[in-house]
Amino acid sequence: MNTSKFLLSTFVGGIVYFLLGWLVYGVILTNMYPASENVCFLFYFLGSLSFSALLAYVFNKWAGISNWASGAKAGAFLAFLIALYVNFFMYANAAEINYQNMIIDVVAGALMGAITGAVIAMLSGDKVKE
Repeated sequence: MNTSKFLLSTFVGGIVYFLLGWLVYGVILTNMYPASENVCFLFYFLGSLSFSALLAYVFNKWAGISNWASGAKAGAFLAFLIALYVNFFMYANAAEINYQNMIIDVVAGALMGAITGAVIAMLSGDKVKE
């Protein structure tokens, strides 16, 4: 795995994921997800970097994903699974389950993962044929 490509795709993917999160949750869905007074954008960005590092590592080290279409599919699938497990654990002990928010989180996560995965795949990899 090329370290410089990994770091570049992680950083750019993190920025893309962060901006998509801001667009989806901070602009489009503000009525459903109002901002709290204790927002720490650093942690949002670090979470975005962590997710993009996961995608970049999987794409480069294990899957050899290097084109936008396969990156989008893999990114959507991984983000879908991550959104499912996070929501299942979050609502496991909740007094009330908001199924609408759960569905929105999973769909938005998959879409954001698809776009981020496409960007990461275009920036990283050794152009392995798929």
